[in-house]
Order: sequence, then structure tokens, then C-alpha cells
Amino acid sequence: MIKKDYYEILGISRDASTDEIKKAYRKLALKYHPDKNKEKQAEEKFKEAAEAYDILSNPEKKKRYDKFGHSSSQGDSGGMNMEDIFTNFGDIFGDAFSFSGFSNYKKKNIKGSDLRIKVKLTLNEILKGIEKKMKVQRMKMAKGVELIFCKNCNGTGQITRVTNTILGIMHTTTTCSICGGLGKKSERLPKGVNNQGLKKKEELVSITIPPGVTEGIQLKISGKGNDAPFGNGIPGDLIVVIEEIPHEKLKREGKNLHYDLYISFPDAVLGAYEEVPTGDGKARLKIDAGTQSGKTLRLKGKGLPFLEGYGRGDLLIHIIVWTPKNLNEEQKKMFQQIKNEENFIPQKSEKSFFEKVREMFSS
Repeated sequence: MIKKDYYEILGISRDASTDEIKKAYRKLALKYHPDKNKEKQAEEKFKEAAEAYDILSNPEKKKRYDKFGHSSSQGDSGGMNMEDIFTNFGDIFGDAFSFSGFSNYKKKNIKGSDLRIKVKLTLNEILKGIEKKMKVQRMKMAKGVELIFCKNCNGTGQITRVTNTILGIMHTTTTCSICGGLGKKSERLPKGVNNQGLKKKEELVSITIPPGVTEGIQLKISGKGNDAPFGNGIPGDLIVVIEEIPHEKLKREGKNLHYDLYISFPDAVLGAYEEVPTGDGKARLKIDAGTQSGKTLRLKGKGLPFLEGYGRGDLLIHIIVWTPKNLNEEQKKMFQQIKNEENFIPQKSEKSFFEKVREMFSS
């Protein structure tokens, strides 16, 4: 599905000021707020506007979006839910929703707890991206749970106390200690169900992992965490933590890959062709005659993709000339005969090691 342009959603120009962005979002948020607008698509439009505001109101996110479009937020999995919107942008509404409808909506949308799992990926999976199906133990609303309104708070989830003071009448509101703010409590719980009406169940969850993720990055799958108590709200999120399985031959450094290629002394002198591993196969590499140990060859675009969705890193091949330790008499005699010839006398390199490294990473 093609996502709408964020500027188009808010109805503003690409050079709109911060105040104009905020004003446009507030106007749409008030128009499509679920407490006021009961149309079928109102909640989706409300979320859509919040997502656009989240990107365009943040200078760094806006800069990336202007340059790369929707691919700039590829790693942000799952979008925004109502709880996120009220938590992050609630102050923008001001007093517009100070009436009970807004408080009831927030109360209705109590969020369940988040779950966290680790997913191990091979280099090839990171290179291409992958969809994995994982078994997740979630707390789900159990069948057969009977609920009744909490008499302590009359189903409101809150206790209000009125106190006469020398300054006048004071109203103090606290969460009901009997129902925990839910406004209802359980009358009967089936076996194996906790005191929030939840029971652990195994579920197969599909997780889409974009190419180019790194060790430790976290992806959020909205709504795949634990259910809210007694199912009275929205589920929490599933947080997926990425772990990389080290490759047996290639080493990763950011978006670049490194490989140590050992070649024989004759191949270094005469030149040769070698096969080297890449993240998704092999590549044939030409070794020029007279190649020195320590030389680094670069295969552009053979590294890992950028998570932002543009370009790939490189594969850097470090040449190491293998020097044999044990020679027979005939081999020793051959080297004795040629070691003093001009071609075999070491010559100082035109560039130092550090100059080569600086040049390699600046190219």
C-alpha cells in the first residue's frame, strides 16, 4: 500500500514553519478525534495526521523524510497507536478535550504490558531482509472470566474525595485501589487465569525485518504484546531485539564487510585469480602481479544495505602474502640464487601504511 505524502496529509507546503505544522495538525486532530467524530474512517485519519506530525515536527526526522521519503522511517515498525498519540502529543489539544469523553477514551485504552524477544540473524538474512515466524508466549484475555462493576468507585476507576479547607473546597482524585482504575473487577476466574483475567497462550507472530539491521536494534510490532487487564484496553507491543550471528569468514564494520585473503608467494609475484566470499555468494578477484602483502582491495556495493533504504557498503579484501616456514633443499637453493637480484631487494613503498588507510576510507 502506497503511503500518502505527509505534507499532503496536513495540507501544508514543504517550507511550512514549525507553528504552521503544529496548527495544521491540531486542526485535523480536533476534526477527527474519536470522541467527537464517529465516522468509520475518523480514527485512521486521526492516526495518519499524528504520524505526519511526528515526522514533520522533528527537525532531524523531517530532514531525512525530505531527502529519502517514507524509506527514511523503514526501521520504525508498527506505526502509532492511540496511547502513543495521547502520551506524546496530548498537550497540543489544550482544553479542547477536558470534558469526560476524552478521559473516558484514555481510560478505555489502558495498554497491556510489552513483551521483548531476541531474534538471531545470519549475515545473509541481514543483507536481504527476512520475514520470520516466531512462537511468542502472550498473556491473552481468557474465556469464561466474569466481570462486575466495581462498587467502590461505581465503575469509574477513580475515587474522588472532597475536603473542606481554610482555602475552600478541595477535590482529590486517586485511582481506585480495588479495581486498579479499570472500573470493573472479576467475580469468577477460571483455573490458570491470573487476577487480571489473563492466561498465557502461545501464538505464531510474523515479524518483518528490513535489510541492513544492526546488532542491538529494536523493532516494535504494535499490538503483539500482552493484553490489557480483563481485555479492557489495547494490547502492549512486541519489542524485537536483533542479534547477529558472526560469519565464519567475513567481519562486519558498520555497512562494510572485511575479508582476509591469504595468497602464496608465487601468486603475489606472478598474479592470479582468487574466489572470495561475499554476503550473498562469491566473487572472482584478480590479483595483479607484484601485489604487496597488506594491500587492500575494495569491491564497491558488496557490503550491507543502509537501513534508510539507499545504497550499500563495500567489501574490503585485505591481502596477506603467506610465507612458507619449511623449505626443502632444492627450494632453499632456488631462493639463495635469486635473493640478491635487484627485483628481490625490498623497495620502500611510495605511500606509508597510514596514508593508504586514509586514502582507502576517503575514496
